[in-house]
Amino acid sequence: MKRQRLLGYVFIAPNLIGMIIFMLIPALFSFYLMFTDWVFASGQPPHFIGLDNFRMMVKDDLFAVSVKNTLLVLIPVPISILFGFLIAVMLNNRVYFQKTLRAFFFAPYFTSGIAIAFVWMVLFQPTNGPINAFLRAAGITDPPKWFASPDTAMYAVLIMLIAGGIGYNMIIYLAALQEISSEQLEAAKMDGARFGQLLRLIILPLVSPTTFFLMITGFIGSIKGFGMIYAITQGGPANSTTVFSIFAYKKAFSFYEMGYASAVSWTMFLLILCITLIQWAGQKRWVHY
Repeated sequence: MKRQRLLGYVFIAPNLIGMIIFMLIPALFSFYLMFTDWVFASGQPPHFIGLDNFRMMVKDDLFAVSVKNTLLVLIPVPISILFGFLIAVMLNNRVYFQKTLRAFFFAPYFTSGIAIAFVWMVLFQPTNGPINAFLRAAGITDPPKWFASPDTAMYAVLIMLIAGGIGYNMIIYLAALQEISSEQLEAAKMDGARFGQLLRLIILPLVSPTTFFLMITGFIGSIKGFGMIYAITQGGPANSTTVFSIFAYKKAFSFYEMGYASAVSWTMFLLILCITLIQWAGQKRWVHY
């Protein structure tokens, strides 16, 4: 018994050590830094300033912009969940090219996010991109500039995030749908239930734990989202796509304001925690286990 327990510790040791070194220690250090004024490149030690970073944050117009943009990128989460569910319902039935369609919708998820971002850059290219070419063919003489304009860059980001989340949501829903007893559905059909009634009264309640899981992970992922947006816009143009993570990254590694960046990062953590707790409190009303 002791040998088995020791063997278990040996197996978890690499992950545990990595988590302590690369996650726990940096998190604790950043917690300390958020109460300091530390310009990393200056070579000076951190200077304790209490809550001044948070006071500065409240007065920072760019921080307010990043909050607004972060809340905007939450919008694609329920939309991509809805489309993922509808496609999963369709592909859970017998349709032509079922396996091919599943692979097609899921392909963006296991492809590099940066590679997908550059594909979207090509699609939304203002001059020669296929989307604007289609809009011109449809009679729109002055199509949007998409990522190149502050007025439309966020719309392009939202479209990209919606499309990017559909495949993953579809696969998770497919797994949940295949766990539903076919006898239960057949019994409901024999009682005269139509497809809409099956969907509303049986399928949706039975997959509600899956929906809850996707909502939680989707919101957390959106708030933390960095790679694809930064690869395309770097938070621009004119900070129109600057979200929490990009704002904190620039403060830390462009301006070397580690204390302020740490305060922003912990504020982001508190936002994630609040949204998660609100969802957890509300799930008792609609999630059926």
